[in-house]
Amino acid sequence: MLYGNESISHYTPGNISIWMSMAFQAGILNIGGFMAVHRFVSHVTGFATFFGYEINQTDKSHAFGMLAVPLFFLLGCMLSAQLVDIRLKLHKRPKYYITFGLIFFLLSIVLGLGVFGYFGKFGEPLELSRDYTLLILLCLVCGIQNGTITTVSKSVIRTTHLTGVTTDLGIGIIRFLNRRKLNSNFGNESEANLMRVGIIFFFGLGSVVGGYAFSQLGYAGFFIPVLTSGLLFFSMLYFQIFKYKPTAIILPSTLCVPQNIAFRSALKNRLKALNFLSKCLDRSKLIENKKLTKWIKE
Repeated sequence: MLYGNESISHYTPGNISIWMSMAFQAGILNIGGFMAVHRFVSHVTGFATFFGYEINQTDKSHAFGMLAVPLFFLLGCMLSAQLVDIRLKLHKRPKYYITFGLIFFLLSIVLGLGVFGYFGKFGEPLELSRDYTLLILLCLVCGIQNGTITTVSKSVIRTTHLTGVTTDLGIGIIRFLNRRKLNSNFGNESEANLMRVGIIFFFGLGSVVGGYAFSQLGYAGFFIPVLTSGLLFFSMLYFQIFKYKPTAIILPSTLCVPQNIAFRSALKNRLKALNFLSKCLDRSKLIENKKLTKWIKE
């Protein structure tokens, strides 16, 4: 998991468990959205297709709804980029705990609204108001999740859909099979391929588990992704806030105690050597700090 200053972008057992858990969670969310309102929510491709279909129908309202929902997937990616990607670019600690906290919070809202009947009967035809609220919330969650993992894995891993992962896996397999011809080290490529296979497997496993849970429990089936996202959130919160240890700058004891005779003598000899070198090279003196020179001669 996230120990101290460790990033979740490394191929460690703890980080791999995070990625696989999120792929499992995405599989559940996708099948949950499909069984609830007959729409997939973990990618935007389907919404573009449905928009093309609905725009040619008599009632255009669904078409504009299908066009608006993917914008919340985009919004989720933007939130993730602000909290993770930009901070990494600025060499700051990414706020994983906030992105995972948002996912946990939004899924808790979905569970609460569904169980208490706001979305109506589970599996009924798509309605304009309440069901679009469900689609918006789930797409926002998937956008945050996909943006976070895509950033930290350097675009190697995407956990909410399988099209890009499958494409990358196909390319990676051919690169691995031709590694001798290419005369390259494909250790990282092998690890990435294993991760892609794992993502596909756990996404499928989440779909199977979610399909059974939602068929038996209805909206209460969202308790499973709430549980997984909650565990991830509290883990991130613990390791990034409560267990975080800032990197300390440790100075040698000789630097901490300027009166140390051995240190003063060594520094004096070093300065003499530098001055001698500057004269040999016909350059100006290298030591310009008069206070330091005066202190050494004392």
